[in-house]
Amino acid sequence: MTVDDLQADAQRIPPEVRAGLLARPQNVSQIADNLLVRRVMAQKAQAQGLDKSASVQAALNVARDKILSDAWLAKIDADNTPSATAAEGQARNIYKAHPERFAVEEQVHVRHILIAGTEDAARTQAEKLVADLRGGADFAALAKERSADKGSAARGGDLGFFGKDKMVPEFEQAAFALKKNEISGPVQSKFGFHVLQLLDRKPAGQQAFAEVRDALVKEVIEQAQAEGRVAAANAIRKEFKVDEAAVQAYSQSQAAQPKAQ
Repeated sequence: MTVDDLQADAQRIPPEVRAGLLARPQNVSQIADNLLVRRVMAQKAQAQGLDKSASVQAALNVARDKILSDAWLAKIDADNTPSATAAEGQARNIYKAHPERFAVEEQVHVRHILIAGTEDAARTQAEKLVADLRGGADFAALAKERSADKGSAARGGDLGFFGKDKMVPEFEQAAFALKKNEISGPVQSKFGFHVLQLLDRKPAGQQAFAEVRDALVKEVIEQAQAEGRVAAANAIRKEFKVDEAAVQAYSQSQAAQPKAQ
């Protein structure tokens, strides 16, 4: 077993976790142990002539085809990958030709405190909060202490930026009606009474090219590679054909097999 064997086997690990996993010696040791055991098992199977079985030969051929075809496809991808300059140029063309793809709606940045319940006592608590906040009380501190929305409470009530149709109607209407830094009155929803503060607002507009550049370049490259793969596969299909008679015969033989109970 060699380092090349380890590297080949490591390709089955998702790329996003591969480096971290292989950086731990115990993980590499486990992979090496598994490879070693499988290598010895394969040698024993070959020594006993199991590789001569028709079914094993067919499986080996399929596995070999998969490995070699994957390598060939990787070369097809490389051959069809545009240069960085060309990819960015195509990305800019897409950006200019399809501005609707990059339109962004108006967004507001809001924080809130939720008082759970719909009874008069809950409304009274919310009204007291409004008075305290308008009097200069610390919004974030009160949110952490009092808000029934524990997820946002940990962030001082901060909900970040959001657009329309993301919140319940009563909450959304109040949020978009506020002026910057304004404290709302109690806003009732199915969750209870909310007290909101508008922190910022982003007008509707278009994302800058810099914001979408990487995604568009990736899109251009993947499209070019996909077209290269399709062209290569279509060329093969023009030259080689599946034996339809053999396909029909195999299908019929399977249909004749007793069905599992």
